[in-house]
Amino acid sequence: MATSHPGRLEGNTAIVVGAGQTEGETIGNGRATALLFARHGADLLLVDRDERSVTETRDHIVAEGGRATVHIADITDEAACAAMVDRAVDVLGRIDVLHNNVGIGAGDARPGELEARVWDRILDVNLKAMWLTCKHVIPVMREQGDGAIVNISSLAAVAAATTLTAYKVSKAGVNALTQSLAVTYAADGIRVNAIMPGLIDTPMGVDAAARAMGRPREDLAAARARHVPLGHQGSAWDVANAALYLASAEAAFVTGVVLPVDGGQAAMVG
Repeated sequence: MATSHPGRLEGNTAIVVGAGQTEGETIGNGRATALLFARHGADLLLVDRDERSVTETRDHIVAEGGRATVHIADITDEAACAAMVDRAVDVLGRIDVLHNNVGIGAGDARPGELEARVWDRILDVNLKAMWLTCKHVIPVMREQGDGAIVNISSLAAVAAATTLTAYKVSKAGVNALTQSLAVTYAADGIRVNAIMPGLIDTPMGVDAAARAMGRPREDLAAARARHVPLGHQGSAWDVANAALYLASAEAAFVTGVVLPVDGGQAAMVG
């Protein structure tokens, strides 16, 4: 479950990109982060392509007394990213936090078997789109003189992933983009950090993967857990708690960090 320290984002505004989720038994990283940000006082713009799912996230937040507005967008389109930022300024007044949670991996394969169209789609969604959201938010944050960006990467960026060619490359790019943005805009008061989730028990990570493989969910979840030094998968709340820290004033002196949230898996790389 999420820890409770009310008010850590009180008076702040945030865009959560990828605030919906895949169908499944557990909660996804984007929805958990949106809920946690709202519980800590943030006023939110929830962005996703899936209107039904992101509206469900909004309804959960409103039911708990939080404040959130839905915005439907395909962030692979630059004009849509610009419109998203305009909507955020119109609805929220300012943008204190940008949380980038969009990522796909469907169709990925070994390097010699990957189709070019799949490569292009994964890189467009996972890396180019993240650059576009940052590109259009940064001018607002520069004018404000502050802001925090949190990008969701993946442990796949640094770990062996023989069948996740495009996904791995895209997430390694997210890490590099994060560091580039952090150094470039530090003097403007903008902090940029990334989170590398490991094996997290989310609908996308487990339910969707199990369906694609034709495996029982429980079998895949158990197999994933065996790879984690702590002996179990993480939950979306683990990712959300890391995001809350990086978005909050508690991380005021933290920028350019790529933080593993992985039960110790990254410590085994090298």
